[in-house]
Amino acid sequence: MALGMPYVRALARAGAVPIVLPPLGIEVVATLLAPLDAVCLSGGPDLDPAAYGAKPSPDLGPTEPSLDVFELEVAMVADQLGLPIFGICRGAQALNVARGGTLHQHLPAVTDNSVDHRQTAPGWEETHELWIEPDSRLSQILGTNTPRVNSFHHQAVDRLGRGLRPVAWASDGTVEAVEDMSAHFVLGVQWHAETLDRPGQPHPRLFQALVAAAAGERLDLAA
Repeated sequence: MALGMPYVRALARAGAVPIVLPPLGIEVVATLLAPLDAVCLSGGPDLDPAAYGAKPSPDLGPTEPSLDVFELEVAMVADQLGLPIFGICRGAQALNVARGGTLHQHLPAVTDNSVDHRQTAPGWEETHELWIEPDSRLSQILGTNTPRVNSFHHQAVDRLGRGLRPVAWASDGTVEAVEDMSAHFVLGVQWHAETLDRPGQPHPRLFQALVAAAAGERLDLAA
């Protein structure tokens, strides 16, 4: 997976011991996941639309189909094992596709372009605001319904995967987060929370919530 140091640092600061999984064959996924307590699906290249039965758009970016196969298997097996799952950017999209959902391949083709989803500013800068469903787990974790986030994507959730519901939106209607409230912890966010992991931001709580779920606990929302 495209797991860089910002992910590792954010997870470690939250109390995790990050283990990076090598994208090997799908036959070893269950063995790789067996000793783990949770899974973080990271960002990366565009998902190949063949993964959800669609034809490629002319605006599709670079893809890595072999990575898709491995990562989707990780998401599916983690689901079967009941592991807490946190998806970031491509990881949120992979979570949706692994559950039978589809993606918008190029947001400018389906939005009014009022939100810049491919910012040129550094990743630690927030460039647009979201609205979060007040009764969602995401709202409870972040402690706000209107966080500001960064944005480095041109694909997003279209048809929802099994058991997932949208819980955050950009002002142009783009789905920015999905979750499964019936599961122990299954959450995907479209923004790169790992580069917003600093004091004064609500985003570190996402990693803290994942670690708490991995320990069989719930994040202390009063903290």
